[in-house]
Amino acid sequence: MPEGHTLHRLAGALQHAFAGRPAVVTSPQGRFVEGAALLSGRVVEGAQAYGKHLFVHFAGEAVLHVHLGLIGSFDVLPHDADPPEPVGAVRVRMVNDRAYADLRGATLVRLATPEEVEATLARLGPDPLRVGAPGNDPQRSLIRLARTGRSVAECLMDQSIIAGVGNVYRAEVLFRHPIDPFVPGNKVTARSWLAMWEDLVALLPYGVAFGQIITLDSQLERARELLDGRDPAAYDPSWGGVMPGERGRFVRGAPGLLERDYYVYKRAGEPCLVCGSRIRTAVVAGRNLFWCGRCQRRH
Repeated sequence: MPEGHTLHRLAGALQHAFAGRPAVVTSPQGRFVEGAALLSGRVVEGAQAYGKHLFVHFAGEAVLHVHLGLIGSFDVLPHDADPPEPVGAVRVRMVNDRAYADLRGATLVRLATPEEVEATLARLGPDPLRVGAPGNDPQRSLIRLARTGRSVAECLMDQSIIAGVGNVYRAEVLFRHPIDPFVPGNKVTARSWLAMWEDLVALLPYGVAFGQIITLDSQLERARELLDGRDPAAYDPSWGGVMPGERGRFVRGAPGLLERDYYVYKRAGEPCLVCGSRIRTAVVAGRNLFWCGRCQRRH
């Protein structure tokens, strides 16, 4: 499932390509025809992400609310004249004079009012990518954490506790701290939880900027070199000269800048990069969790 950095990157791409311009909105697949007709021709006022939810705001207080789910994608690409014909089951297509965006496979696609957007946000925990936003206080997640005996690994996947964290980030941040993934949420100290929060605040902007999850310290060092002094939290799609959706490209259009590698994620049976013991795996909250039983003993 796409994690929070993917949605924030998409919001930036849509903002860059569509904000301030009218968009022709269609549903080539035919499953969002009425909604597309109501949006088509309106000016796109902007796009925002909160956790794993994406909101595209149109003039007239109309909002396209999207949750990509497990397999959804929303590709935002430039075109010179006419965009190519839709390929596959495109639920929503947005087109203007310079770009097009194709939405496929999303779990949720609906028209929403501003009030419905606010109600959705009220159900979510704080988002590490929205530091400084009103109400986005990690203390709210601590209050909810203290009320549950579920494992901290489950809590990190609970969007009402913390928004945007998915299976990869939960495994990696638990290892980085290094916390036993099975300790109950109400036994995790505030200090440990807030340390993980601050780590996610630091890590997720690199995911936005590079279009991939980066958690290894060696790769983070390389990423900082490639950014050449730029703050990943201030990422702008114009940095790479291409729209996000053209994967594997970033600064100066260079392909394949960073290998996709992790401390524990999808490394079951392989030696831990720190202690050498075998990485373990188990299904927790419906997804495969990966951890090091020797390193991760902290509560």
